[in-house]
Amino acid sequence: MELRHLRYFVTVAELGSISRAAAKLFMAQPPLSAQIRQLEEEVGASLLVRLPRGVQLTPAGTSFLEDARAILARTEQATQRAREQQSGQRSTLRIGLMPSATQSLLPGLIRRFESSGLDLHIEAQERVPSSRQLQALRNAEIDLGFIRPAASSPQPEWAAQIDDPYCLAVPEQHALAQNRQAVPLPSLASEVFVAFSRYAESDYFDQTAALCEEAGFTADVRHTATQFMSVLAMVDCGLGVAIVPASCALMLPPRVRLRPLIGLQRNSRLVLIRSADRVQDPWVQSIVELAELELNALAQAVQHLFREI
Repeated sequence: MELRHLRYFVTVAELGSISRAAAKLFMAQPPLSAQIRQLEEEVGASLLVRLPRGVQLTPAGTSFLEDARAILARTEQATQRAREQQSGQRSTLRIGLMPSATQSLLPGLIRRFESSGLDLHIEAQERVPSSRQLQALRNAEIDLGFIRPAASSPQPEWAAQIDDPYCLAVPEQHALAQNRQAVPLPSLASEVFVAFSRYAESDYFDQTAALCEEAGFTADVRHTATQFMSVLAMVDCGLGVAIVPASCALMLPPRVRLRPLIGLQRNSRLVLIRSADRVQDPWVQSIVELAELELNALAQAVQHLFREI
């Protein structure tokens, strides 16, 4: 099996047509069909169903497509890294981030990479939801990432995690800002909420919406934003209260207060992910170790700030 066979198959699968794929690949249709048949013989399974108009993936073809994409991406990545080493260029590090973690985590992560002496070209990519970021990791589209998964068992890609508890952000003139007591979530049923946009990060929106439902009410969300800085700014202006991760304490406006929430059925985590296939890669190991240090430093900073709130 050759890499060109995989490229041919991926192109056909993505376009759903051998004729359109042949045109894109600048080759005639009969040779392309022959190459696909040869690939199926080598694999030992039918990958495509030929229809009167186009082709359709078989269950085996669907599974094979995911692996073929990952192999091609990994090959391109290896080629690029070898060329970078040969030419003395910086190595490219592709980091997947949730919007809710970008401002609290990325600056410290970059400083840590710089202080370690790593000469990197950093490419930060915001990818949501968590499942999409995991798929990007498996397809070698990113080297590591940070996700906020829903309650589930750890996956092979999980390298480290910290608790980033849900808190309530309130404007300083709000009654709940007048003391430092923890707030029972059910007591917020009559409050107006500012929320992190579902469009920006569906995982976090769905998780906080579920928290309220489990507490016996549907949140009255009247305002949304795609960045936590904007959510906090709206709270600062008195537009409502917001459920935010504790790491927001690092970017808190001076007139906003955070209060712990109690009576929750689930907790919030920030998870570092890396490819399960590259655990032994020394370059990946060094990057992951630094990222884990920064994740733990974030947890310690949040705990320190939260004690002072």
